[in-house]
Amino acid sequence: MTMHGNLLRLPMLAVFLCARLAAAADGLPLTAPDYEQFTPAAAARMSEAARTNLSPVYPALAEYLVERFQLAHRAGVGVDVGGGPGSLTLELSRRTPRFYWINTDINTFHATAFFARALTLDCAGRVGMIFADAHHLPFRNDYADFVVSRGSIPFWAEPKTALAEIYRVLKPGGQAFIGRGFSPNLPLDVARRVRENQGSGVPRYDVAETMKSWQRLMLELGIKDFEIIHPREDQREVNYGVWLRFSKPSTHSP
Repeated sequence: MTMHGNLLRLPMLAVFLCARLAAAADGLPLTAPDYEQFTPAAAARMSEAARTNLSPVYPALAEYLVERFQLAHRAGVGVDVGGGPGSLTLELSRRTPRFYWINTDINTFHATAFFARALTLDCAGRVGMIFADAHHLPFRNDYADFVVSRGSIPFWAEPKTALAEIYRVLKPGGQAFIGRGFSPNLPLDVARRVRENQGSGVPRYDVAETMKSWQRLMLELGIKDFEIIHPREDQREVNYGVWLRFSKPSTHSP
């Protein structure tokens, strides 16, 4: 039986798995939870930000993705890489009743709150959570119809490795949407308020240089179908971030 089949049949809490593999001394990605580094306090801080200042960001992004990729009536498996408390995962699940969404994160202490919120949103039977390092995703090849990640890529030690992993787990014809910031449908006044509330915590990075580096990574990985998106270029007041969309070619039987 494939992992997909198992996930769809196990009770909700049972899909929270930890891949307890031996950590190699030569710098392999984290393959088991590090409870000293990724603590309950760290999870609580991230959850608080998602619940308060960033709360308008996730519904808008979910709406944008569902509309752009026509997910509302499709069936499939979606993976959120580095989803933390699962705010985006749950917003996507609410809008795609035939999808099964898997929230992945390196901090396992998000699990309890994630499943509790899934119950309140009536999508508990259509979501799961699993421990995962973006550099070593615990899924078979050609597994997911859609992979999304918001705000995780700045923390990836080796973005090229993580992007290669995402490409590996995509099904032929599958799409990935990876990046940081806001979706273009987030109203400007809302985006402005989020940035103001972040204060000194507003991310500082060179958007143009980021776009160039991502393009370079796509070319190095041999990924041909990709686009780099800088939302709301019509204004310069608020940094809406930058996004990378790519897909794996469909395979057709002769």
